[in-house]
Amino acid sequence: MTSVETSARRWLRCYRPRPAATVRLVCFPHATGSAPFYRGWARELPDDVEVLAVQYPGRLDRIAEPALTAMPVLAEMVTDVLAPRRDLPIALFGHSMGAAVAYEVARRLERRHAAPLAHLFVSGRPAPCHHRPGSKHLGPDDDLWDELRRLGGTDPAALENPQLRSALLPTLRADYRLIESYRPVDAAPLATPISALVGDVDTEAAVDEVAAWAGYTRAAFDLTVFDGDHFYLVPHRTKVLAGVIRSLGLT
Repeated sequence: MTSVETSARRWLRCYRPRPAATVRLVCFPHATGSAPFYRGWARELPDDVEVLAVQYPGRLDRIAEPALTAMPVLAEMVTDVLAPRRDLPIALFGHSMGAAVAYEVARRLERRHAAPLAHLFVSGRPAPCHHRPGSKHLGPDDDLWDELRRLGGTDPAALENPQLRSALLPTLRADYRLIESYRPVDAAPLATPISALVGDVDTEAAVDEVAAWAGYTRAAFDLTVFDGDHFYLVPHRTKVLAGVIRSLGLT
């Protein structure tokens, strides 16, 4: 196995290979999220789409690796893994922190290949011009853990598990440090079309802040607002996937 293949196995999870695929959808999890968040997508999307879910360091089978705390480092590493995979067009989907990572990877891939990607989907994340630095990663463990409870998206019973809390807190703190210390650069708009998605009562991403992603592409842009909070995409998965299929021109 080559070093490129070894690196890809560390970073990417393909839960259902699609030999007849015409596009790859690379999915980026939220803070403390992991690749299995997108496992169901691989099952429900059509054979035209092969889902690759990014597995960040510091969780599940990569728990022994320290979580990354700098956006440029993470984005470059993922770009290095994806850049050689040019046999199929690539689309990126990121939720919350993952949307910021997906955007940074899209910028780097465009620059390396001098060509647009198939699509960029940004979910539950304000446009870079509305990014808000923060300091939650510097706060007490209890306050940081309460963030997971406030945002939803995590099984309430799991939040009461002291072993899980002990295992996840370092990764949670590292992820918050990464996104709160992130400083988007003033870059030219992408050539890649962008679709933005958001819940109408998301406390982390106001609809107008998400709509501002329109200024980050010179190609097509669309905005979809769902009923729901920061994790609207869990109950609305069928509708989200239908939108992905439509945006990729597969209907």
